[in-house]
Amino acid sequence: MTYWVYVIRILKTGDYHKGQTNNLERRLHEHELKKGKFEIILKRECATRSEAVKLERFFKTGKGREIITSLGGPIV
Repeated sequence: MTYWVYVIRILKTGDYHKGQTNNLERRLHEHELKKGKFEIILKRECATRSEAVKLERFFKTGKGREIITSLGGPIV
């Protein structure tokens, strides 16, 4: 099974949301229903859930947040 790590920026607030899922399309749809429009900043495919969780945790660290904000726009 394929897993995805993603980072989105909510357009209304400018806040970033980081997550991981095995169904990216479904999860992004759920975010849109709950938080409104957003842009995808980053999405990465992972071979295992363990790998996805590890990468998601990294993006929630100080260094990971620095990388996200330095991207400056949609990178997929």
